[in-house]
Amino acid sequence: MDKWMLIDGNSIAYRAFFAMPPLTNSAGQHTNAIFGFTTMLLKLLEEHKPTHVLVAFDAGKVTFRHEGYSEYKGGRQKTPPELSEQFPVLKDLITSFGIAQFELNGYEADDIIGTLTKQADERGVKTVVVTGDKDMLQLSSDGVTVAVTRKGVSEVELYTPESIQEKYGLVPLQIIDLKGLMGDTSDNIPGVPGVGEKTALKLLHEYASVENVLGNLDKLKGKLKENLENHQDDAIMSKKLATIYREVPLERDAEELRWSGYDNAKLGETFRKLEFKSLLEKLQLSSDSGATESEAKAALAELNITVVADGDSAELERLTKALLATDKHGLYIEAIGENPHHAELLGLSVATEDEVFVLSIETLKSSDAEGFREWLSDEGKPKYGFDTHKAELALRWSGLALGGAAFDVQLAAYLLDPTEGSLSLSAIHDRQGLSGVPSDESVYGKGAKFKVPDVETLHRHLALKADAVRRLLPIMTEELKNRSMSNLYFDLEHPLSRVLAGMEHQGIKVEKNVLEDLGKDLESQLSRIMSEIYTLAGTEFNINSPKQLGEVLFDKLGLPAKKKTKTGYSTDAEVLEELAPYHDIIPLILHFRQLSKLQSTYVEGLLKEVREGTGKVHTYYRQTIAATGRLSSQFPNLQNIPIRLEEGRQIRKAFVPSEPGWTILAADYSQIELRVLAHISGDENLKEAFIHDMDIHTKTAMDVFGVTAEQVDSNMRRSAKAVNFGIVYGISDFGLSQNLGITRKDAAQFIEQYFNVFKGVRGYMDNIVAQAKRDGYVTTLLDRRRYLPEIKASNFNLRSFAERTAMNTPIQGTAADIIKLAMVQMDEALRERGLKSRMLLQVHDELVFEVPPDELELMKTLLPEVMSGALKLDVPLKADVSFGDNWYEAK
Repeated sequence: MDKWMLIDGNSIAYRAFFAMPPLTNSAGQHTNAIFGFTTMLLKLLEEHKPTHVLVAFDAGKVTFRHEGYSEYKGGRQKTPPELSEQFPVLKDLITSFGIAQFELNGYEADDIIGTLTKQADERGVKTVVVTGDKDMLQLSSDGVTVAVTRKGVSEVELYTPESIQEKYGLVPLQIIDLKGLMGDTSDNIPGVPGVGEKTALKLLHEYASVENVLGNLDKLKGKLKENLENHQDDAIMSKKLATIYREVPLERDAEELRWSGYDNAKLGETFRKLEFKSLLEKLQLSSDSGATESEAKAALAELNITVVADGDSAELERLTKALLATDKHGLYIEAIGENPHHAELLGLSVATEDEVFVLSIETLKSSDAEGFREWLSDEGKPKYGFDTHKAELALRWSGLALGGAAFDVQLAAYLLDPTEGSLSLSAIHDRQGLSGVPSDESVYGKGAKFKVPDVETLHRHLALKADAVRRLLPIMTEELKNRSMSNLYFDLEHPLSRVLAGMEHQGIKVEKNVLEDLGKDLESQLSRIMSEIYTLAGTEFNINSPKQLGEVLFDKLGLPAKKKTKTGYSTDAEVLEELAPYHDIIPLILHFRQLSKLQSTYVEGLLKEVREGTGKVHTYYRQTIAATGRLSSQFPNLQNIPIRLEEGRQIRKAFVPSEPGWTILAADYSQIELRVLAHISGDENLKEAFIHDMDIHTKTAMDVFGVTAEQVDSNMRRSAKAVNFGIVYGISDFGLSQNLGITRKDAAQFIEQYFNVFKGVRGYMDNIVAQAKRDGYVTTLLDRRRYLPEIKASNFNLRSFAERTAMNTPIQGTAADIIKLAMVQMDEALRERGLKSRMLLQVHDELVFEVPPDELELMKTLLPEVMSGALKLDVPLKADVSFGDNWYEAK
């Protein structure tokens, strides 16, 4: 039986925009309204299972209602540009869902929906109307249910004639009388002054309609009677404005609304562009819709699969011989869990041109598999796999080894386009136009529904994956070659993967007692600050509750409220910092928050991450996350330990050498991004400063302000520093004015003076943006690419973000490449010299080692030498070295 769903597109989009926190994708495109709309749509489609779906939109600002009342909707604020820019994308997304949409000049979405509900009633078709506007309740009937959003877009309340009667004591059509009397500020419908919902309902319960109310004014008294007498025309007009027109000339057949489900490929591609990873996974498109069941069956039918049983020495020997006879294979190791240090190994598969072998972990560890394990660990035998970095770690923790990793399909896919979307094997496979590999979500499930399937299903899945790796290998190597990225892969990223695995497995020792003592100190400080806050507030309250804090600050203490959220006053850091001059309580609250974060995230968080048996934390460096090429640290994140606060720096005292008498040695690049900018831009003034080892910020202040070094004061240097680092990120006059607390005019003038001095920098920025528009991408010095499709966008915000990204990527990306080169070269130097020193951490521009006493002097020279020589630039690279008994002392 047919069931229609009619959606008020504008209303739901508005609700979603204001209900959702600000969201943007990596291209700077605002997506919160689209995301909120989509999550609601998915929920409604699942719950109501409609056969026909339409999303109706308003067409332009002028409708037939404006002809009768020019001020209709006149009080509305202008649509925020962050929302306006989302409508075209939202409409494209609806098309990807395979859902019809319609708008018609002169009419509102309400009128289109009203006309269709009338048609549905005439056909006897059940209909659900989805809206954020209670005006639509007038459409409710025996066949029409109106779903009105509440709590943003996460929930809806269903209205039928019965529930409307129960809630309001009215029949649906009386909703227009209710609006006629009380008006509607959101649509600038005037109604009658002094008549709110309570009064309007009382009148309608007595007199049933606006007309009857006006016909019985003699029975009313006082101000109410006076207002009704003076605003009779307003009441009639307001009722008319609130009445949905149900005779719109749609000229559309109901079959055009029939919905047969969304197109996986189209929707997956749209979600990937928007970076809706959670929705991709929810729909098991997971950035990778994966193969359909029939595609998987077809692929399996073409494979010759051998499951090697535990104890089957003959098959294991045959497998080993087959691998020794060819290097054209695909290796897949299934390690379940995001954290490779705690991943569960489920099995291994190897695909040759003729056959796919599948081994359980039990078989792999058996005595009969010794020959295969030797092949697996042999550095001289190349292995072609997928996410070999994670696989190597998972194997190590299981007492196994992976040696000779020669190619990683996932790492190659990331380099080819770091903004493409999911890097799961099925997603990469799909993007290459291949089929046959189901997504992991379709095999294992997700979250609470995760479950290892039966053995036969698991083995089939592993077989398909190994064969996918084998098929992708020549495609990926050829693509790298075609894009001049082979050197980036084979000379940098691939060897770095092995270096990282070694560092991560090695880990860094943590003195738990140091963290525990720091935790006690923080607790003491927090208790003291809390008492001071309570004294100043004159009451005790939950400082961590934004609602309670807002009530204390703005209601009790009377501080000026800067902005409100849907749940009350905003008390975010930006608001509190603006309030700091108004009351002594504000700095205390900010400090309380900082210390609370240190306590919960870094002290307690790190203590949980110390591994039993090693006494160390073992982070995991993700190579395939950041579009700039930077590494990302997880489990735990050791790159985010705060060092601006002394209490944050104290955390580093807990990181110590793992051997008695050894030393922590650290070196970090000095102003590496500005040095890269000097090289890339070729600006002579900038180059001169670094060649002569001048203080770059003092030099900039001298040139921009036209003063001598002696005349540069702290404010001048601070301004120069802000613009130096801001330029790297494409800073605007607004951004600089915010940083320095100056007017936009002064900031714009300062930037202009900067570019007048550093003309090469301006030339670089103009040229790189032009190049990005021409090629669609920019590159680092080592040929790392970042694609920027938004560089040609008509939307100003999207285009501006892409232009800033074009300016920054060659600089930040090259800086990331340089420290990676230094890591690979240092690892090689340690091995060549037979040194015992170990690389432990990479934190942005810093490398951290543990060093035995007899190697300290050598390492103090070797480390900065390798780092400064990692890549030859027109200006010298500089690395500053420090050392101590712990990481804190080495800074």
